[in-house]
Formats: sequence, C-alpha cells, structure tokens
Amino acid sequence: MEKVGVQKVNLNTFSAFILAILAGAFIALGGIYFTFATGQIIVTRPFTQIIGGLVFSTGLILVVVTGAELFTGNHLAIMSLASKKITAPKLLKNWVIIFGGNFVGSVATAWILYMSNAWTNNGYQFGIRAMMIASHKVNLGFVEAFFLGILCNVLVCMAIWLAASGKKVSDKILGIIFPLSAFVAMGFEHSIANMYFLIFPLLIKNDPSLLSAMTTAGVTVDTSNIDYMGVLHNIIPVTFGNLVGGCVFVGLVYWLAYLRNNRKGN
Repeated sequence: MEKVGVQKVNLNTFSAFILAILAGAFIALGGIYFTFATGQIIVTRPFTQIIGGLVFSTGLILVVVTGAELFTGNHLAIMSLASKKITAPKLLKNWVIIFGGNFVGSVATAWILYMSNAWTNNGYQFGIRAMMIASHKVNLGFVEAFFLGILCNVLVCMAIWLAASGKKVSDKILGIIFPLSAFVAMGFEHSIANMYFLIFPLLIKNDPSLLSAMTTAGVTVDTSNIDYMGVLHNIIPVTFGNLVGGCVFVGLVYWLAYLRNNRKGN
C-alpha cells in the first residue's frame, strides 16, 4: 500500500480531479441502488439493510476496478507519509483535490437523478425512502456521527486493501463486498456517500407531490433539519471520523506493525 500511496499522491492535479469526480459519481450510483433496494415503506430492517449493503457495494467496486480516486480510500496513503516517501503538504493537497472532486461527482449525479424524475415512480417510493434516509442522518449527534465515521472507514479501507491483494477482477469484487455490506448494514457513516444521500433530498424536499405521497403512505419524516446546515452537521464529523478510522486504525496501525523498521534513515 506504500507504493500505491506514492502513486496516488504524485498523480497530476487534473487527472486526480477527474478521477475523483468519477469516484463521487460511482459512490452516488451505489447510493441510488441502495435507496431503490431498500425503498419498501414497511420492511424488516436488518434484512433490508443487508440487501442494501450488498447492492451499495456496486459503488466501490466501480471505483476500485476502474481506478477512480476516492477520498476515504486515499487515507491509506498515510503509510507512505509515515515512511517519509511523501510529504505532508502533498498528501493534504491530494486529499483536498479528491474530496472536492468526489463532491462534484456526487452532486452532479444527484442533480441528474432529480432531473430524470425516476424518483417519482411507484408513488414516489424512491423519493420517500430518500427523505427517510436523510432525516436519520441529519439528526445524528456530532459525537455519534464522528464515531460512526471511524467505524465506517475501517471497513472501507480494509475492503480496498483486500481488493488490492486480488489478482483478478472477481477477486477484487469478492474482497470488497463483505466489508462494504457490513458497514452499510450496521448503519455506519461515509462522508462521500452522504454527499449524495443528503444533497439529493434538498432538491426534492419541497415537492408538493412528494409531500402528498408521504401523507398518503402514512409516512412521517422530520424534514426540519434537511437543509444546508444539516448537511454540514453530518458531513463535518463524519469526514473527521473517516480520517481517524482510515489513517489511524488501519494505515498507521499496519505501518507500526510491519513497516516502521523500514523507515528511511533506519
């Protein structure tokens, strides 16, 4: 993973940003698939979350197999920094570029979905489910969201690590599915996925037909915090939680276990 981290950080800015946009779009597509798969109003939650986790894995599979750049996966580059193979400013610059690109890709995908009107099908079932997901996320406490972010990115980074060890595409897919589906099924929080999960509901929350469909379905959703401040209230702690989970509990732990004695200068 050290060599991969060096390659990622040394990628030119334009290429990194374009690949980050693609990753944001792919994760958003996984989020759309999750919303559709869990779109029944009356469900057995554990079973639904497991199915949702399996289908959400599609997003990371697309990222890894196509070589797109994902902010949470690039936290493993901390190992290259610890070995002094890259500098802190270069790593931070890479994280900022990738985070920005992921945001653009996620928001663009959310907007395309909104314009497609696919979310209005089957009595606005998709739109209702999207609002339910967003309401839960924006009402998480800051500390709760932070720790859910830690747990999430431990599993995401392990999924990426397992995928990197696979020689065939099928190996990579198998390595991704179980850790990814676990984080989704257990309700952990992913900053890039949440860009889609929180931005899309902002586009539809005031649609009169959606509100009417929610009333008809007997669904009550607290939309009071589904706004730009609500988005920040979730994204900020989750992002820092993801950083701690990926950098500290995966990257640095494995660096200490296996690579610290190989550090330049020893």
